Amino acid sequence: MREFLWPRKGLTRPLRYLAKRILRLSASPHSVAAGVAAGTFSAFTPLFGFHALLALALAWLLSGNLIAAVLATAIANPVTIPIIMLATLRVGEGLLGGESARTLSTAELLDRFEHLRLSELWAPLLKPMFAGSLTLGFGAASVAYGGTRIAVSAFATRRRARILARAALPPAHSTTGAAPLPPHGDDNP
Repeated sequence: MREFLWPRKGLTRPLRYLAKRILRLSASPHSVAAGVAAGTFSAFTPLFGFHALLALALAWLLSGNLIAAVLATAIANPVTIPIIMLATLRVGEGLLGGESARTLSTAELLDRFEHLRLSELWAPLLKPMFAGSLTLGFGAASVAYGGTRIAVSAFATRRRARILARAALPPAHSTTGAAPLPPHGDDNP
């Protein structure tokens, strides 16, 4: 039971893996950052089940990396979705000037969702969530774009420096007694 609630390798391991996967994409810093921004923005929308499709469409429009866009939609996961949705609802209510969802009881909202009465959910719930998601999603996408662009540029610079440092090192001598190979471009025997 402890393993399920707190894995041995920690709860942050999947996040670190996701970040490294995004940093290692072979695309320009702008492309990767635009993809992450598109995925981040789509994660804030109340379009459950369509985050990846929206992220792909936005990334394509922004000339962003499609893989980065889909990976970034992982921001909306079972742990963060309730927080994101509540925040978008409250911000949307503030923008539209009302507390419409608070006037409905939880039972009424669940009943409307259960019977898919979306026309009755639009004004009290979905309209404020869309308004809030535009505001919060754009802000989060802007931060994600800037942070990702800086991180990808720094990662690419460090990678190039490591490659150049390896190329400058003399080849290691083998323990078999064989002579080392000459450097590339050296035609002398």
